[in-house]
Amino acid sequence: MSFISVLLALLLEQARPLVPGNRVHGAMRMWVRWSARNFDAGTPFHGWLAWTLVAAVPSLAVLVIYWWLHLYAGWPLAVLWSVAVLYATLGFRQFSFHFTQLRDALTGGEEGRARELLAQWQQIDVSSLPRSEVLGLVIEYSVLAAHRHVFGVLAWFSVLAAFGLGPAGAVLYRLSEFVARYWRHQGGSQNHPVSEALRQTADDAWALVDWLPARITAIGFAIVGSFEEAIDSWRNFEPRFAGDNDGIVLAATSGAVNIELHRARPTGSPPGVGAGEANQRRIDQQAPGIGAGQVPELAHLAVIVGLVWRTVVMWMLLLALLTLAHLLG
Repeated sequence: MSFISVLLALLLEQARPLVPGNRVHGAMRMWVRWSARNFDAGTPFHGWLAWTLVAAVPSLAVLVIYWWLHLYAGWPLAVLWSVAVLYATLGFRQFSFHFTQLRDALTGGEEGRARELLAQWQQIDVSSLPRSEVLGLVIEYSVLAAHRHVFGVLAWFSVLAAFGLGPAGAVLYRLSEFVARYWRHQGGSQNHPVSEALRQTADDAWALVDWLPARITAIGFAIVGSFEEAIDSWRNFEPRFAGDNDGIVLAATSGAVNIELHRARPTGSPPGVGAGEANQRRIDQQAPGIGAGQVPELAHLAVIVGLVWRTVVMWMLLLALLTLAHLLG
């Protein structure tokens, strides 16, 4: 019933997206803070203990509830539970809101406003970058957001659901991404700081969890885009930057739509360090080029939207075929 669960969750998320500061995400932040405060002793062992408590335990709890509903309450309630979990973990509208604002500002010739919106969204300083690089960053961050909020969640949900593990994969992926991002942010914060060991553990765990979804997303972009160019761009990028999951997604994007991107690498202080310019991360303008396509232009934003939506449709068709095969088998 994976297809039904995903379809209903996507429709619900489009009709009534979770607002910023909602109770679900608020509870998640409180859980992450509590775990770090009580288990972060500055060693790798305690780092993995805290990560397991934060990411693995909620995933296991979601799985137990799913199994109980399936066994004792019937599969319709189990499907509704999967829909509720996917609704909380999928975030199509959570990133598309930023993309839409940026696209409207750039289309309307409000380049200054677009730079401000991008700086607020990603906490970076883009005031000195040329227009083409600003467009490139909008594309990069939007594609990565689509991967992390939609395709990565769908990948882990689909893989584990195929083995009867319900929506546990969606929770594991979402929490792994969140704690890596949150603890990296808190590493330089004066409020609730975390140790280097905890940050490194979260980064290592996130790299492992995202390894397969990043490659599934890259293959999806290649299928719905220019296949040969996407695979060639991916093949040329990976040997130079082994283990860079985000880079693989961007490399496939670059080849799929024939644009040149730069793997944005923030330098300097992370947000939350202090006041003024310490809160701004600067983009390394010497970041490695990805692909040999066209320089990003305004028209490429519509191309990226088409790429993402075609990939969503491809996912839904694949899930529909797998569900049909399961019912007939």
